[in-house]
Parts: sequence; structure tokens; C-alpha cells
Amino acid sequence: MVGGNASSVTDFILVGLFPEFQHSIVLNFVVIFIYILAFLGNLLLIVLIWGDSRLHTPMYILLSQLSLIDLTLTSTIVPKTASNFFTGKRTISWIGCGTQSFFFLMLGMSECLILTLMAYDRYVAVCIPLRYPTIMSPRFCLHMVAGCWIGGSIGSFIHTVYPMHFPICGSREIHHFFCEVPVLIKLSCEDTSVYQLVVVVTSIVLLVMPFSLIIASYTLIFLTVLRMNSVKGRKKALATCSSHLTVVSLFFGPNIFIYMTFTSSHSPEQDQALSLFSNILTPMLNPLIYSLRNKEVVAALMKLVGRCGVS
Repeated sequence: MVGGNASSVTDFILVGLFPEFQHSIVLNFVVIFIYILAFLGNLLLIVLIWGDSRLHTPMYILLSQLSLIDLTLTSTIVPKTASNFFTGKRTISWIGCGTQSFFFLMLGMSECLILTLMAYDRYVAVCIPLRYPTIMSPRFCLHMVAGCWIGGSIGSFIHTVYPMHFPICGSREIHHFFCEVPVLIKLSCEDTSVYQLVVVVTSIVLLVMPFSLIIASYTLIFLTVLRMNSVKGRKKALATCSSHLTVVSLFFGPNIFIYMTFTSSHSPEQDQALSLFSNILTPMLNPLIYSLRNKEVVAALMKLVGRCGVS
């Protein structure tokens, strides 16, 4: 099919990022630039958190995991997209597509759970602060993080292996810039309605329920904050929580739309725009949202800059 070799029969063709866009080379350079900023920003945040003992707390451990997920998620998508565009080779092997889909889903599911745990951490810190050291112990925090990664891996394995075995009778052209389950399903000539229902149920469990728990947590937090006598404490709590709520909105909004309504007719442009926003732009914004409004992170950055200056 592509290149004339036997293995190419199972290859997919990625049409790329907005193929009809006239200034596609500019768009791809912008995406690469955003990727570099996202990679360096999240890497710096990880270095700051693990390099400063004052940031070895549950909140920052969870934040470092979020940065690790964002760093890896963008690296799963952008390098292959850029390589295909600049080399003109738009193919991706069946194994490569499955691998990309697995890591993308694993990281996405893990991020859902991490964001939920971050909301729970803030709830305990603000609403029941006296019990915070007991509830959010280092051991419990590490167990939660491990649970997020394991849960994401299991869910991703199921939702990668099953759809990759659907027969494709016609074109193997994927109208997207990476292998994503809702787009892959559209290529199948088999009835996928049962699997689509499974995806919707999974989305309820991993997107709607966590989002509802986060909203419930922050509702209780805001009610507690309003009763605080300390103006300084109120501002600090609101600043931390508003940063997290911004990240939650940027992540859950597009993904709920993609996975809860993917059985309906989305245009390829809609799917690409939402994926671009959620999976490439948002990971770049997360370090800025958390660092610019967080005095502890800024202090750790100044400390690192001071060390580099002395060296």
C-alpha cells in the first residue's frame, strides 16, 4: 500500500495537523515551539520540586507527577507528528499506532486520577488541616501515585488492545495527527456500537466522576475559606485552589467533549483542535499556572538560579 513492501499492508496513514491549512509549515513550527516550552517548563518544575527539600510535601509530589505526565504526553505525540511532516512520510506502523495509543491513554487516564488526588489533598489541607499530616502521609501519598499509574496502565491496555483488533476494510487513512481511539474506531467496517458504549461508560468513570469529585471538593473548600478569619490565609488558599481549578478546566473540558460525544459526528478539524488544545497547549500552560502564582516554587527557582550564578 505504501512503499510497496509487505509490512506496509498494516500501516496507517496520518494526514497530519490541519492538512488543508495553507500555512501548515508555520503551524508545525509553532507546535514544535510550544512542545519545547512544555518540555522544558515541566522538566524545570520536576527538578525544582525534587531538588528542594521544602517542596517534598504531598501537594508538590502530586504536582511533580502531573509535570511528568505532561512532559511524557507531549513527547508521545509531537516528535512523530513533526517527523512525518518534515520528512513527508505520513505512515505509522500498526505496532507504532498501538504503542502511541497505549501511552497516550495511560498518561491521560493517570492525569485524571492525579488531578482528582490534588483536589483531595487541597480539601484535607483546607477543611481538616489538623488531620492533614496523618491522612496525607508520605506512605499514603506514594501509594496513591502508584495507584494512579497502575490504574491508568490497566485501563489503557484494555482500550488499546481491543480497538486495535477491529477489522479495517477500506482506507487506513487517519484524519488526525496521532493515533487516538475515537478516530481509529471510525475506520472500522465492523459494528462498534457496543465498544462505543464501553468507552462512554469508561469516560463516566474516569472523566465525569473525577470531575464531579473535584467540583465537590472545591465547593467544600470555598465554603471553608469563606469562614476563615485570616485574610492572608484566605488569599493563599484561594490562589492555590484557583490554579488547580484552571488546570482542571483546561484538561477535563475538551476530553469530556471528545470521549463522551465521540459517537456523534465530529469533524476532523474539531477533533484536532480539541486534541491540540488539551494535549499540547495545556501541558505548556500548567507549569506557568502553578509557578507564577506559587511563592514556594518561585523561591525554589530563585534558589536554583542563585546556585547557578555562584557556580
